[in-house]
Amino acid sequence: MRRSRIAIIAGTALAAAAFAAITLQVDVQLRDQTVEAASSSSRFWADGPPVAAGGSFADLAEKLSPAVVNIEVKRSGAGFTSPEEMLEDFFGKRRSQPPKRRRSVPSSGSGFVISGEGFIVTNDHVVADADQIEVIFSDGDKLAAEVVGRDPKTDLALIKVTPSKPLATAPLGDSDRVRVGDWVMAIGNPFGFEHTVTVGILSARGRNLRSGPYDDFLQTDASINPGNSGGPLIDMAGNVIGINTAIRAGAEGLGFAIPINMAKGLLPQLRDTGGVTRGWLGVQIQRVTPPLAEEFGLDKPRGALISQVFDDSPASKAELAHGDVILEFNGKSIDNFDDLPRQVASTPPGSAVDVIVQRDGKRKTLKAVLERMEDEPLELAQRESPTTDWGFDAQELTPRLAEQLALEDTSGVVVTNVEPDGAGDVAGLKRGDVILEANRKAVNSLKDLKKRLDHDDTAVLLVRRGDGTLYIPIERE
Repeated sequence: MRRSRIAIIAGTALAAAAFAAITLQVDVQLRDQTVEAASSSSRFWADGPPVAAGGSFADLAEKLSPAVVNIEVKRSGAGFTSPEEMLEDFFGKRRSQPPKRRRSVPSSGSGFVISGEGFIVTNDHVVADADQIEVIFSDGDKLAAEVVGRDPKTDLALIKVTPSKPLATAPLGDSDRVRVGDWVMAIGNPFGFEHTVTVGILSARGRNLRSGPYDDFLQTDASINPGNSGGPLIDMAGNVIGINTAIRAGAEGLGFAIPINMAKGLLPQLRDTGGVTRGWLGVQIQRVTPPLAEEFGLDKPRGALISQVFDDSPASKAELAHGDVILEFNGKSIDNFDDLPRQVASTPPGSAVDVIVQRDGKRKTLKAVLERMEDEPLELAQRESPTTDWGFDAQELTPRLAEQLALEDTSGVVVTNVEPDGAGDVAGLKRGDVILEANRKAVNSLKDLKKRLDHDDTAVLLVRRGDGTLYIPIERE
């Protein structure tokens, strides 16, 4: 009897469940029909197609990650006492006292493999002055690396590991073909978070950050942070179209990458000679402003205006003259002032080139044979600098040095070295800064600078950095 009762209860429960399921199905069908009817009668927009399967960056990241590496670098000298201090410095957090840099800490960056035998591209600032370099792959393998070649002027470096088997490689694309608005992906090692993938678009091209004489950066809003330096910027075909290099401090969505086409022209020299040999024309140039364009008979501001021709230079032998506006060089248009240094530098010494100029309202074609640019390292003048007790060294800004640094004005003195932890470092001076004033008085020579600084333990320097100027207070050590 009890078993029958249980069976009846169970049967009743199953029947109730079935009835509920039928009722729910009918309700769902009625609801869907009602929604569809409402949508068809009141919809005043057009629905797009459903998301296609595979609409993801995951396949691209999975394909490229084995070729992207983290680079750990150890250097002798001072460093931050903790990672927190490093982060505070990056984010600009104010401290009552400058950070005490008591010990050295490893720094990190990124890179990518371009050949199976172990050649890796990265930034020069990632590996410069390294005592030890270790490359870490996505599978956790670690290999020691050595520097093969460096080019500080473009912030490009080539390093090499010795693998036991061929490495996965990242193919190089064509940075001239990528369009503003195209999707791009960055893979790197930001703040030590290995193989971080971020995506964005190509925001702009041809950006000049005044970090060197050959700036021609791609701009992206793909998230880039310290540690991404040297990593690849990748197009949707899986090709490297840039080398992530710089960010704008305090801004979001402003990352910059070296175009891969620029790197392609330099990598063979870095591999074969360890450095880069550039062509030299021998002119001092300046930007063509609207008033200057009108004065020199141009329909719009374009080209590079010659303000000085160096004696016994390729330009003087080709009879270029001050007042000429260079409009084309070696078959390539010079639309902006800073196009010329890049074009000249990328042309091998000994090349015979046509230079088209605007002279006295008429176009004229001249022929020049480029010579080898002789580097004048800023460090050469350090021993002559009178400012060592202020923690930095300086050099007088000659016209030729101004040409190499892509500076339009030769006034002031240029900072050639900043001692780690010295007064200049604490104050925020940087190598390449041009000191225009000290204590509100003009500085046109090292003698001027020494005179301004000799009698005080504190000073305020007016510095030109990039396109802007800023005041920097400094205290003698």
